[in-house]
Amino acid sequence: MTRERAAGLPRDPVRSIADAVLYEGYNLYPYRPTATKNRQRWTFGGVFPQTFSLQIGGDPWTMRTECLLEAGPDARVAIQVRFLHVINREIRGPLPGRETDPDASRPVALLEVDGRQFRPWEEAVEREVDAVAASLADLVADSQRTDFAFAQSDEREILRDAAGRPVGAIARAGHALEGAVVVSAAEIVPRLYRLAVVIENTTALTHDECENRARAQAGAFASTHAILRIEGGDFVSLTDPPPALAGAARACVNEGCWPVLVGAEGARDTLLASPIILYDYPQIAPESPGDLFDGAEIDEILTLRILTMTEAEKREAAAADPRTRAMLERTEALTEGDMARLHGALRSPDAFPKPALASLSSGGQALSVGQRVRVNPKPGGDVWDIVLAGKVAIIEAIERDFEDRVHVAVTIEDDPGRDLGEGRFPGHRFFFSREELEPLDLAAEASP
Repeated sequence: MTRERAAGLPRDPVRSIADAVLYEGYNLYPYRPTATKNRQRWTFGGVFPQTFSLQIGGDPWTMRTECLLEAGPDARVAIQVRFLHVINREIRGPLPGRETDPDASRPVALLEVDGRQFRPWEEAVEREVDAVAASLADLVADSQRTDFAFAQSDEREILRDAAGRPVGAIARAGHALEGAVVVSAAEIVPRLYRLAVVIENTTALTHDECENRARAQAGAFASTHAILRIEGGDFVSLTDPPPALAGAARACVNEGCWPVLVGAEGARDTLLASPIILYDYPQIAPESPGDLFDGAEIDEILTLRILTMTEAEKREAAAADPRTRAMLERTEALTEGDMARLHGALRSPDAFPKPALASLSSGGQALSVGQRVRVNPKPGGDVWDIVLAGKVAIIEAIERDFEDRVHVAVTIEDDPGRDLGEGRFPGHRFFFSREELEPLDLAAEASP
């Protein structure tokens, strides 16, 4: 069964991650078609028509994922394939002298209607294919192939001004698509299976379409990925497999995607075969107000960049794509509190405790909190190393980072703002390695 994604369905964590993958790179900042960075729009998960791929080369016509399952033969797996169907959008303006005739139009690079711009570009329709729901025993006995097709589309939307007069049109055209999903399984040892899912693009192209990659893109699957679910068994992490299964995990072949566990932490009933590299159990940050079309996005930085765009740039971006226009509107509506939440969040601060040290040994001498030391920075440092060289300092703390490197925090003895350093304010508290600090012996220091 094939279908477009139904609007209004409730979101679940798996779906949220899958949608983030679906629109990864869909429209990157600075979000305008004229930006050099956005000339190559469909960058991830491309599965091109077989005829183009074999004739030209360089772009695959299949995507393959393999994974391990711990289950019995009666366990059932369900596979869903998702991708974007590229739609070409053409803007048509009225012919001179026939402005009121909606059928009399020509392609234009820009059409402005009551202050709003319309530009030609590419859009996308979400596609889904429910490929297989079968037992492992059936898939071991025989692979199962699901063929699917989406018909060619040709739609026209009349554009009218505030008075209701037709002033142009948006013409959207989608290439017919054909493909297949082939699913098979093999038993490695009792209760351990290898599952294989292969996505094929068998879309027919004309000779002229095969000669041009941009035209062949209209017949490609973009941002292709698969969601794999199991009932009565568990998937095995390929990212971090148990030692006993490491060899079997390495033998799995993945081309164009990588399977990761998704859902609640620790659950092993769902995999996402993603065209971008993810870790097991990826999450959408709850502070994120919406999609910025970059799965590795730092919301605060991109949001601030969006807000600094000129009005002309925002108008062009809004004209590029309805999703981009919604993103701009959402960003400009953020409150001060919304922005504050984007500044960062510390999650599970006690997950990896790194207690401060009371003392440590350096060159046979002990360093401890409260001790006086002389600062001897290593050569090649920054300006602070030059300024602080030879200064007497007080050890304020001895800390370890997450890579177990030790850093000694000091305040400078003759710093008038030393109390600020003790309060851990920057500019009055400095970090050095243990080798850069010379313990001061009080008796030796007092002698001539």
